[in-house]
Amino acid sequence: SNNQFCRYLYYTGRIQAMQLDYTDAYTKLMQSMRKAPANTAAGFRRAVHKLAVLVQLLMGELPDRSMFQGPDLRKAMDPYLQLTQAVRRGSLGDFNTVVETHAARFKADKTYTLAIRLSQNVVKTGLRRLNLAYSRISLDDIKLKLQLESARSAEFVCAKAIKDGVIDAVIDHDRGFMSSKDITEVYATNDPQKAFHRRIAFCLDVHNEALKAMMYPPDAHKKPQPENKPDETKTDEELAKEIEDELGDEPL
Repeated sequence: SNNQFCRYLYYTGRIQAMQLDYTDAYTKLMQSMRKAPANTAAGFRRAVHKLAVLVQLLMGELPDRSMFQGPDLRKAMDPYLQLTQAVRRGSLGDFNTVVETHAARFKADKTYTLAIRLSQNVVKTGLRRLNLAYSRISLDDIKLKLQLESARSAEFVCAKAIKDGVIDAVIDHDRGFMSSKDITEVYATNDPQKAFHRRIAFCLDVHNEALKAMMYPPDAHKKPQPENKPDETKTDEELAKEIEDELGDEPL
């Protein structure tokens, strides 16, 4: 049934999210969200929205505001909205405060593990903002702004971000600062191609799901029951009685 298929998509997306396969997990969750009943199963829709928000944040994207709105979503999604705002600002202190404040809610929703993983995304976001704002910044200032433990930790975080391609910069270990390189034209990179690819893949998935729904209507595997005509339902006794009545009506 449709409800069982929605649950299958949701739990498959949850498993893939725990296995770090965020792209496929997000696709499964969006399909489950579209197929879920609109007027019933409010608890299931809230669970799908919560997990989809975390997976989208772990992908490095910011959820749309419509994910947090709605009469049956606004109150339940408030901790996740605060988490999204902390990730957007790149403030590790605000992120830790939100996680500690709503830890019981995240554990009840079974999303605490995914929420903890977002700490690396918060650091990357904050580091990206610093890279855009400063052409040169010391490691001590990075430590203070990102609220890290030491300048050595800041150097390690910067080195990992440079290696992963998050920022384009150079670290001067001897003088203790990070120097940003000139920002290249975004249209000279592969980012627009990746964005168009995600949108086209989403549209193709919607098209394929619509075709499947039209090709295989519900209960198509069931054979239609033939309608019994009134004459066929008559028993042998009723037929014999009608024959006797017809013979009795004939003139001698």
